[in-house]
Amino acid sequence: MAENESLECITEHERILQEIESTDTACVGPTLRSVYDDQPNAHKRFMEKLDIRIRNHDREIEKMCNFHHQGFVDAITELLKVRADAEKLMGQVTDTNRRLQDAGREVTAQTEEVIRCRIQQRNMATTVEKLQLCIPGEKADHTVDLSSRYYAALKTMEQLEEVYIPRVSQYRFCQIMAENLPKLREEIKDISMSDLKDFLESIRKHSDKIGETAMKQAQQHRTFNSAVQKQASGMGYGKPLYSLNGQIPSQNNGLGLEDDDQSEEEVLTAQDLVDFSPVYRCLHIYTVLGDRETFENYYRKQRKKQARLVLQPQSNMHETVAGYRRYFNQIVGFFVVEDHILHATQGLVTRAFTEEIWNMALSKIIAVLRTHSSYCSDPDLVLELKNLIVVFADTLQGYGFPVNRLFDLLFEIRDQYNETLLKKWALVFREIFDLDNYSPIPVETEEDYRSVISRFPFHDVEIEKQDFPKKLPMSQSVPQIYIQVKEFIYASLKFSESLHRSSTEIDDMLRKSTNLLLTRTLSGCLQNLIKKPHIGLTELVQIIINTTHLEQACKYLEDFITNITNVSPETAHTTRLYGLSTFKDARHAAEGEIYTKLNQKIDEFIQLADYEWGMPESDGRASGYLMDLINFLRSTFQVFTHLPGKVAQTACMSACKHLSTSLMQMLLDSELKQITMGAIQQFNLDVIQCELFASSEPVPGFQGDTLQLAFIDLRQLLDLFMVWDWSTYLADYGQPSSKYLRVNPSTALALLEKMKDTSKKNHIFSQFRKNDRDKQKLIETVVKQLRSLVNGMSQHS
Repeated sequence: MAENESLECITEHERILQEIESTDTACVGPTLRSVYDDQPNAHKRFMEKLDIRIRNHDREIEKMCNFHHQGFVDAITELLKVRADAEKLMGQVTDTNRRLQDAGREVTAQTEEVIRCRIQQRNMATTVEKLQLCIPGEKADHTVDLSSRYYAALKTMEQLEEVYIPRVSQYRFCQIMAENLPKLREEIKDISMSDLKDFLESIRKHSDKIGETAMKQAQQHRTFNSAVQKQASGMGYGKPLYSLNGQIPSQNNGLGLEDDDQSEEEVLTAQDLVDFSPVYRCLHIYTVLGDRETFENYYRKQRKKQARLVLQPQSNMHETVAGYRRYFNQIVGFFVVEDHILHATQGLVTRAFTEEIWNMALSKIIAVLRTHSSYCSDPDLVLELKNLIVVFADTLQGYGFPVNRLFDLLFEIRDQYNETLLKKWALVFREIFDLDNYSPIPVETEEDYRSVISRFPFHDVEIEKQDFPKKLPMSQSVPQIYIQVKEFIYASLKFSESLHRSSTEIDDMLRKSTNLLLTRTLSGCLQNLIKKPHIGLTELVQIIINTTHLEQACKYLEDFITNITNVSPETAHTTRLYGLSTFKDARHAAEGEIYTKLNQKIDEFIQLADYEWGMPESDGRASGYLMDLINFLRSTFQVFTHLPGKVAQTACMSACKHLSTSLMQMLLDSELKQITMGAIQQFNLDVIQCELFASSEPVPGFQGDTLQLAFIDLRQLLDLFMVWDWSTYLADYGQPSSKYLRVNPSTALALLEKMKDTSKKNHIFSQFRKNDRDKQKLIETVVKQLRSLVNGMSQHS
């Protein structure tokens, strides 16, 4: 066994030695340690083995050296020979090594540079990748700063919040951006509201111009349709053919409101005058922000305030048409903008909202126009106001707003217009009457005659047969009045145009307004003229003649209106002109004034009477005042030959009756206490002249002694006293065949009382007392009998 262990130990040592020879010196330590970890005393045997191996190697080395010694010597000798070359070569090698080292260092540097570049490239790629995630944020930041792109900025911020910021939320700038986005939204909201306020101010400023443009276009459209209507119907008046619907037509502005030169101007719209983009932008912004309702409420509230401001007129608006035009332009501009907003946006304003504002505005407009138009006294201004209202109504009707109440208002204004026309024409008529000479129109030549009948429809065969120069029966005021009535009809017609009424309705309006002119204005002027103090009998006669010719001309006025309206006078419900009654009333008033003035003139002559009631006998001739009176009546009644026969006869009869009554009152005057028979005889001479005048037929047409009967009461009374036929009077009293049937007992008694001797100083009957006391007793007896008759009459009554 010991032997076996010895063999194993030798084998192990052999292996260790081979390992030591074949391995690197770095591994010798562990190998040698295994020797000491083996059996005791094994290292000694290993050392022995190692020494043996070393000696073996030394012997081999020595053998090798001996074998190669000569070769080594030869090599050394050879080396010494080549030493110099070797040193030279060494220098070259050194240089080469140095260059190689330099090249190596250069290569190393380049390699490091390549590595650094590769690292930079990798970093750059990473940076680009990260930056690409941040690019939307960069763009969004730039977008938010653009004040004209608020809506785009809001959409970008929305994308940032939902898409991009979450990707790069680890960066601080993204966190800052996310914190600032709500602030940016508020800033955009505030800026948008500021833009909206600027927009509201802008449309408030431009409403006037927008409305003016829209009304011009509506006026042009209305003028065009009116021309078409005239051309189609062959007449200038009738219900227009058009009704505006929707957009105002884009035609050239050949408008009645402006000069024709503007027909070549470019047609402007609300979009041309106002930039609506702010309201669109604000609406989008508030929609994106989820606050659309706030925006809508604010817009509507502000527009309502603006509507109230627009509807507030200036205090002096009624003074000029420019004030009304500016008022209408602002209102039209307001509603044109609202209509544009209604159709260009969805829900910012609704049809119900615009209708609410329009109804409120319409009530205010009607109240304003009703108030301010009542201040207008100039018919031309009222007519221009009417034209503006029509254009205003047509314009807004074209945008879908109901305007029937405006046309109803026009009928009220039409009545006021007619009132202003009537006042204006009243002044015209007064001026015509004041300037008239109230003499027949003289015509010297045929041309003069044609000039008159061209202005007034006068036809008289007898006058046409007369040679020139001649006179026409009416005065110069007649053709002037006729022309002015036609001018009034034209003026009244101007208001009826464009009221969207039929020809029948216009015809009725014209006839009614003309009737007012005739029955109220012209009639009133004639009545005032007749009552003027300076209008004498000659003028009154001429007025009667004038009214007769004007009355005859009424049928021509009827034809004139018919030609204008093309409505036949035979049409049912056609109003007739009341000119016939107007001129008849004026003529009757003039006739009555003739009777009054004639009686006043007679009274003036009667006041000149100066009878000597105590005269013993008459002068044998009529009184001077009475002869002057009769001469005046003769000359006056000669003028009456131009009057209708009944008027002249009535005037003559009225004058004679008034003269008879005045003479009777003079004779029976209570202040006249005594009267002599001589005075009665003188008075009788005057009455005889009156009877002679009546019998001379101062006015033709009286039958027999009809005119003389006006003095029958005086004649019978005077005959009773002149003949002293009391027995016959008393005997026949009450009989129809009585000679003194017209003598009233009370009248006879009153006159007889004035002749009775009531005192001793009464010289009237003094001669009777001396010469014929029986006659005095007879007077007393007659007085008693007359008193009894008077008392009997009073008892029966």
